[in-house]
Amino acid sequence: MLTHLHACLQYRRSRPVRYVVAAFTAIFVVSTLYYLEIPHHPEGFQDELREHLPHWPLPIPISGGSESKTSPPVWEERAAQVKQAFLHAYRGYLQHANGYDELRPLSLAGVNNFNGWNVTMYDSLDTMLLMDLWDEFAEALPVVKEGNFRQLRASNGNGWNKSGYVPFFETVIRYLGGLLAAYAMSGEQVLLDRAHELATILEPAFGSSAGMPRFGVNPATGASSQGVSGVLAEVASCQLEWTYVAHATGNKTHFDRVDKLLHTLANAMEQRKGGMFPTHWHLNGGKATSESRSMGAAADSGHEYLLKQYLLTGKQDVESLEMYILTANEALTRLLYLTPNRELLYVTDTAGGSFTASHNFEHLACFFPGLLALGAHTVDLNAALAAIDPSKLSAEARRQYEVLSKYDLHALHMAAAEGLTTSCWLMYADQPSGLGPETVQMRHDWKFVGEDGKPKVNSKGKLWIDAVEEWNEGGRRGPLPGLGEKKTITQLRKEDGTAQADYSVRRPDYFLRPETLESIYLMWRTTGNPVWRERGWQIFQAIEREAKTPSGYASVKQINKSPAPQSDEQPSYFLAETLKYLYLLFKNEDLVPLDKWVFNTEAHPLPVFNWSSWEKHKFGIPS
Repeated sequence: MLTHLHACLQYRRSRPVRYVVAAFTAIFVVSTLYYLEIPHHPEGFQDELREHLPHWPLPIPISGGSESKTSPPVWEERAAQVKQAFLHAYRGYLQHANGYDELRPLSLAGVNNFNGWNVTMYDSLDTMLLMDLWDEFAEALPVVKEGNFRQLRASNGNGWNKSGYVPFFETVIRYLGGLLAAYAMSGEQVLLDRAHELATILEPAFGSSAGMPRFGVNPATGASSQGVSGVLAEVASCQLEWTYVAHATGNKTHFDRVDKLLHTLANAMEQRKGGMFPTHWHLNGGKATSESRSMGAAADSGHEYLLKQYLLTGKQDVESLEMYILTANEALTRLLYLTPNRELLYVTDTAGGSFTASHNFEHLACFFPGLLALGAHTVDLNAALAAIDPSKLSAEARRQYEVLSKYDLHALHMAAAEGLTTSCWLMYADQPSGLGPETVQMRHDWKFVGEDGKPKVNSKGKLWIDAVEEWNEGGRRGPLPGLGEKKTITQLRKEDGTAQADYSVRRPDYFLRPETLESIYLMWRTTGNPVWRERGWQIFQAIEREAKTPSGYASVKQINKSPAPQSDEQPSYFLAETLKYLYLLFKNEDLVPLDKWVFNTEAHPLPVFNWSSWEKHKFGIPS
């Protein structure tokens, strides 16, 4: 891509990352010392060592050495409580909404939001397997086997079904992802057969000139919607599912679909010369139509799948890794800010070419710290950055490269992951309900004294990377910016009675979303620090207290009240993601090792694999 363009376009998976052996060895040693927190080095030791390193080492934020006050049997009991919560939600669905997509837990009725194909059941299959719910899984198999993907059921929900099209993105991540994960975990052939059938039905969506999927497909006629515009999250979040279904079935058509999409993304990154992909795209041209950036609703999983595609293919798809590194570079240097009160770290979005930050912080963006932790845990980030030729980058992307090339990226990514996950958790802990809001507006009015000695206000906000640079230059006094102890607003007000929140709530809803718990789970698995499990337990208790109904769980309208008023909806992802991440967080056994499985954006785990020699020959993948 950015190194050896022609090889990228024709042999995307063939070029290996150029590892810098000496740098890797030194970085590994220093990172290990920090991670283990080996104390009492001679004075000047780190300064002397730093002279021989290509990167500035940073302290690994949270190491895995602290002891938990909660015993392993208690964690197993807490996992059992999550299992009971799943059964409560799923049985309520079967009793009151069987045959429909989702349960309305207050009116005790079913609703068809996603094709009318029992989406809650499909989304729940692999959660059942992880929880050893064999009877529920066995009873679902005949329903899955007999399901009719060619016929839409009448919509009484969001109205997509009335158009005659099934939404490509939602159908892929929920139905196709659910089928593939359940097949990978159970070996039940019927699940793979249905996944192959569904993928074939959906493939007309790839009919745009650039191979970017359109919004929807009419499953009865095979016609696709004809729009030429799309958002990144919807047009670049199917690589995992199509790659795995191609591998599992040996179907070349499935492979060709994903291969063309990956080439389009690689070409777009090459033409843009680095940086993050913007939010809006022209599907035929395969090019961005805006310069807006986001880690939220319009873009989130599009960024997520870059790293995960690399991991899923046994770290063979190097171009996807490079795109992830360039994406993370821009996010770390241009989208991460600090609040002036508690120095909370947050990621925001920008609109247009001016790159003016909105300082909105979405719950959906709380997946990002978990992605950073996953990347730091599975990838040699410094070597991956070194493999990119900065002369091929735009001026701005090269600036980002040069800023970050000074650091140990493993430590920097983990620092950002810790700070962001802490902020996401505080959005919950600050509220009377204990649940987190959908969107907040972060304070960014930093006060300082100008050169003339007069007080001034920086209304544009403080970029995290600038604060890190100042911290470095100032002798590294105190914790890394955005880290350190963070008290809740309630705790601070008890101390002085005047503490102000670092944000205002713009949307007070809690839609039973999983993103914060996803990152908390990944922080636990990558650091081993039990504080993340305790924070997850607090959130689960809040869900039980505020969202539970006699027949399921309901979204919450106002997180700033307790008891919180409820909404008449139980999203399928609550069973597929929220409860799954909680269960995995509390189980002592690592049921889904991060080096062996990759979660799709709906938390359906797909197994890491390597293309066989025959697959490479059949699909035209260079060895």
